[in-house]
Amino acid sequence: MIQLGAKVLYKILIEFGIPRNLIRLIKMSLTQTYSRVRVGKNVSDRFPIRNGLKQEDAVSPLLFNFALEYVIRRVQVNQDGLKLNDTHQLLAYADDVNTLGGNIYTLKENTEALVAATREIGLEVSADKTNYMVMSRDKNAGRNHSVRTDNSTFERVEGFKYLGTTLTNQSSIVEEIKSRMRSGNVCYHSVQKLLSSTLLSKNLKIKIYRTLSLPVVCKGVKLGR
Repeated sequence: MIQLGAKVLYKILIEFGIPRNLIRLIKMSLTQTYSRVRVGKNVSDRFPIRNGLKQEDAVSPLLFNFALEYVIRRVQVNQDGLKLNDTHQLLAYADDVNTLGGNIYTLKENTEALVAATREIGLEVSADKTNYMVMSRDKNAGRNHSVRTDNSTFERVEGFKYLGTTLTNQSSIVEEIKSRMRSGNVCYHSVQKLLSSTLLSKNLKIKIYRTLSLPVVCKGVKLGR
């Protein structure tokens, strides 16, 4: 469950100009909802859901996007330092949020603003899943600094994956290439029996390779003929 209060959600939808009749339908789907927990063959008694959105509900991702968009707009309104070389310093895709800064102090300010804005609507930034990275030619840059919000300290890393792409503190593409090759090998071995089968034509095998294996390795790369 996403801990998002219903009243706050309705206020956000009204602010975005969602028609009142649609908001009433959303209220009906979120009012008097109950869940059960299954462990093996045992099922618990039903219990009411008072906060949050339903998991695996078709509307939940859209409602969460409205809430996160509201937070991002609040941060951008309240912060003057959210652009670096005319590039936005706050990037978000689903629940993956990336804040940028020209220095460690700007990064701290942007992170604190994001945490404060999410807290206003009942969302929490998970410190355990949050890392920060210093990108510099100087390997010792930022070693004496840490990023903290309230009582949480974020771990510094030398690389991480963002939207499926490996980023490193040295802006090296080597790790990304290795990662894609490993993923490509896994994908290839998963269809190796099909590619080795004498029952399939050569054209069909090429189509399987281009459809399943090649996109994994060449994601985001424009290939010529």
